[in-house]
Amino acid sequence: MSALEKSMHLSRLPSRPPLPGSGGSQSGAKMRMGPGRKRDFSPVPWSQYFESMEDVEVENETGKDTFRVYKSGSEGPVLLLLHGGGHSALSWAVFTAAIISRVQCRIVALDLRGHGETKVKNSEDLSAETMAKDVGNVVEAMYGDLPPPIMLIGHSMGGAIAVHTASSSLVPSLLGLCMIDVVEGTAMDALNSMQNFLRGRPKTFKSLENAIEWSVKSGQIRNLESARVSMVGQVKQCEGIISPEGSKSIVEGIIEEEEEDEEGSESVNKRKKEDDMETKKDHPYTWRIELAKTEKYWDGWFRGLSNLFLSCPIPKLLLLAGVDRLDKDLTIGQMQGKFQMQVLPQCGHAVHEDAPDKVAEAVATFLIRHRFAEPIGGFQCVFPGC
Repeated sequence: MSALEKSMHLSRLPSRPPLPGSGGSQSGAKMRMGPGRKRDFSPVPWSQYFESMEDVEVENETGKDTFRVYKSGSEGPVLLLLHGGGHSALSWAVFTAAIISRVQCRIVALDLRGHGETKVKNSEDLSAETMAKDVGNVVEAMYGDLPPPIMLIGHSMGGAIAVHTASSSLVPSLLGLCMIDVVEGTAMDALNSMQNFLRGRPKTFKSLENAIEWSVKSGQIRNLESARVSMVGQVKQCEGIISPEGSKSIVEGIIEEEEEDEEGSESVNKRKKEDDMETKKDHPYTWRIELAKTEKYWDGWFRGLSNLFLSCPIPKLLLLAGVDRLDKDLTIGQMQGKFQMQVLPQCGHAVHEDAPDKVAEAVATFLIRHRFAEPIGGFQCVFPGC
C-alpha cells in the first residue's frame, strides 16, 4: 500500500527523497529540476494507455458488486494486474502500453474493492480472503467456466492478494504468478511505522495537478508520465463539493446546522463543519481510501506470504527494487531455484510505475521463456542472471 510502499523502501537508497509531508522534499525537487524547466502535471486519461474499460458485475448474497477493469489486447494469455493498497488499476497504465508492444497478451487491470472506481456493498472488508475471492469472481464473471490462460501479477498489497488467490486455486486456468516488490519479512517489519507515515501525508489537495505534483516530488511515483494517469485513481473530489472553483461549494449538513443556530443554539459542531467546508473549498481533492482504517487487515495480507508463494505449483517471478528485501525463506527458495528473480535497481517501491519498460521486459522474457506467449515487434529476450 502507498504508506507501506514508502516504509518498506526507506532503508534502501541513501539518496531517496524525504517522506512526503516532511518539509524539504518539494524544494529539493525544484532544485533538481534546474532553471527554466517547467513540467506538466496535468492529468492524462486512461484511454491513452488502455483500449477499453468495463464494469464487471458480480452477484453475491446482498446483491451486486461492480468491479472496474481496464483492458488491452485481443490474443494470448491474460495478464491480470492487481495494484498496491491506496493505488488503482491505473497504476498499470504505462506498463500496459509497454508489455503489449513486446508480447502477444491481453491485459485486465482490476480496481480492487475499496479502490478506484469499483463499487461494492462492503468496501471496508479488505481481508486477503475476501479480495482473493473477488479476483476469482471477476474472472468467472468475465470468462465463465472456460477462462483463458491467466498470469497473476501483483504489486505490494496486490502481490499478496495474487499469492492468496493462487494458493486458494481461485483461478482454474492460472499459468504463472508474479510479485512485484513485496516480501513478507520486510512488509511485516514496516507495519509498525505505517500509521506514522499516513499521518505525515497531505490529507487534501487543491487540484489533480497538485496531487500529481506531490506524488512525483515526494518520491511516491518517480515517473511523471505514470503519475499523470495513475494519481487520478488515488484521489477523489471531497464529498459535498459542487464545483472545485465555484464560490457555492457546500458541505452537506451545513444548512441544517445554520437553521439550528438561528433558533439561538450556538453550535461548536456548526463551526467545525464550516471550517471543514472552507478546507474542502480550498483543497477539493482527498484520498479515495482511508488507509489508516484498514490496519486490522495488514497482518493478514503479509503473514505467511513467503511460504504461500513458494508453495504455488506454477512458474513464479519475483521483481524487486533491491536484493536486500529478500527474507530467509525466499533466499533459500531462490537458491533452490523455486522461482525466478530479477532486481531492478534505482527504482522506488512502485517499480512498475518508475520503470515500466524494464518491468515489461522482465515479464515478457518470463512469458516467452515458459512459452506462455509469442514475442512481437522484434522483441529480443534478455534473460536475467538470477
